[in-house]
Amino acid sequence: MAVELHGYQYSVYSWIARLALHEKGVGYSWVEIDPFAESVPASYLATHPFKRVPALVHGAFVVYETGAITRYVDEAFEGPKLQRTQPTERARCNQIISIVDSYAYWPLVRQVFSHSVFRPRMKRPVDDKEIRRGLDAAVRVFAALEKLVGEGQYLCGNDLSLADIHLAPMIGSFVLAAEGRELFEKHLGLHNWWLALSQRPGYLATIPRIPEASA
Repeated sequence: MAVELHGYQYSVYSWIARLALHEKGVGYSWVEIDPFAESVPASYLATHPFKRVPALVHGAFVVYETGAITRYVDEAFEGPKLQRTQPTERARCNQIISIVDSYAYWPLVRQVFSHSVFRPRMKRPVDDKEIRRGLDAAVRVFAALEKLVGEGQYLCGNDLSLADIHLAPMIGSFVLAAEGRELFEKHLGLHNWWLALSQRPGYLATIPRIPEASA
């Protein structure tokens, strides 16, 4: 059955879904959807009534919400297992994913990355106060995550997991901002994890191509 991923090229959550598919070795077709456009195709609204991205179509099966998509991809396809089997490890991975969604996404992406990197490059209005608020909130986020970093190569042990896949695009966006990178590098456990994770072929192959700033 064919796999389609409907997403927005600059969406960090679409990036997460793409990264999960790549790490599982699943081929798919990309369907570009801009959720911020005034007119979103009615066919997509029938797929995702909340007008967000991404959404996955696998044959007759349709699923949206990124956490549901990545878990489905892990369980429906062959390839390396991205979810832990031990209860403690599985709980830790799910905890990190929840932190990413509840506390990391807004300050790291919607505040720091958006106002320091994305908006300037797209020639959109910037609010420096949002950058400051995002950096302040990021301090607590990184302190919490730093305590959860295990002794293995990845966040939940020696094997890549969905926790890594959900956090990596958030960090990848945040460190594009000079002030974000400076703050992140102070957290050595996370930074060492990031140095290795950001060199994985799957990560490098799925990085969104954001236009460079013009003079």
